[in-house]
Amino acid sequence: MANHLDHLFAALADPTRRAVIAQLCEGEAPVKALAHPHAMALPSFLKHLAQLERAGLVTSRKVGRTRICTLHPEALEAADTWIDQQRTIWTAKLDRLEAYLQKDTP
Repeated sequence: MANHLDHLFAALADPTRRAVIAQLCEGEAPVKALAHPHAMALPSFLKHLAQLERAGLVTSRKVGRTRICTLHPEALEAADTWIDQQRTIWTAKLDRLEAYLQKDTP
């Protein structure tokens, strides 16, 4: 689980990769169309796609000579679960702090 989260958060850490995810929210797209808005060479862009694939966020398939990418938003569930767990922990800690501070306030 931790290794998957590492890949997921690493993939989400980069603005180019987040932009690709946003593009794919509109539907499947060929690599060339995904790469077009980004000012980088195709080999560099393909490294971004590889990281998204490693995280399970994107898959690609070949259709003729074109590689088509598809978003898999369910891969974000692991991050959502982890964030919810952290929120629960910190909410409880802050509630205890608030109760403690109110107890000592005259």
